[in-house]
Amino acid sequence: MALTEKDSSQRIKYSFLKILTGSDLSRRRLAMMEASSPRPGPVVWLTGCVHGDEVGGMVVIQEIFKRLRKEPLLCGRLYAFPLMNPIGFETASRHIGLSMEDLNRSFPGDPNGSLAERIAERIFSTIIQTNPTLVLDLHNDWIKSIPYALIEPRWPEGEKEIFDKSVTFARLSGFIVVKEQAPETSDPYLEKSLTGSVIRRGAPAITLELGESFVVNEQNVDDGVTSVWNILSFLGMTRPREKILNRPVPPSLKDKILDYSHRPPASSSGVIRFLVKPGQIVKAGHKVAKIHNVFGKLQETLVTERAGLVLGHSDSSVALPGMPVAAFGLL
Repeated sequence: MALTEKDSSQRIKYSFLKILTGSDLSRRRLAMMEASSPRPGPVVWLTGCVHGDEVGGMVVIQEIFKRLRKEPLLCGRLYAFPLMNPIGFETASRHIGLSMEDLNRSFPGDPNGSLAERIAERIFSTIIQTNPTLVLDLHNDWIKSIPYALIEPRWPEGEKEIFDKSVTFARLSGFIVVKEQAPETSDPYLEKSLTGSVIRRGAPAITLELGESFVVNEQNVDDGVTSVWNILSFLGMTRPREKILNRPVPPSLKDKILDYSHRPPASSSGVIRFLVKPGQIVKAGHKVAKIHNVFGKLQETLVTERAGLVLGHSDSSVALPGMPVAAFGLL
């Protein structure tokens, strides 16, 4: 099924890809969006809601396509999967239903694999067939968090050009640029993400973390739309729009790439009393949180190991040993 709108300068098409047939014989599908100009140019993909509880990216994609009806593409093609995990979305879950798989750790997928791997293969093969210039994967983070652009921690041997292009696009987003934390083991954990898999097929890809999960935060949506539009205009696909993000990058961090970290984790059980706020710049040894037991006795005070920017803190004040309490972009 496809719905198509045409004007003198572009075509907008909405369609579906079948992913499975349910036990009641209902068809489960992935919604797909496409805007194409008659003039050749870059091919960009927007992807959202790979984690079912991260709904903001889907709304950003909807708003971009609404804007394109008024301000058509100048060249190229823009594709989108606004809702990659409809099963998780319907249950407000990060994972896929009863299989409890993380779709964003299942790429490039397998047509004969698990449920997540089959969905991932359908998504990935569709994207790769278009020979993308760039893939922007839209995510949401903790409830108390700031937007930032996330780049992969590892790059294929000899792929400096892809790395440089990805960093350029990350900076064009207007957000803080953070390099993902490399896994401590040899398990290719992040290489199974959508962006990691796209990069290993030779195309630039970045993740935009657009603030809180679970609900639509209109300020974060506004920033996400501005960020994506700025990247499209850099590629010559849209006309520039002069708009300032709600959370501009501090001048001291404008040209830096920060290292992601969620250390130190809690070592005690109890209730967390947070002492830092998202967007705050802290020095090494800064107090992050205090953890008290059921009687109110202080169990521990967590302090930063290095200077950095507070990206966000956990959604719950329940502390358990080994649990991350806050996330930082290390300076």
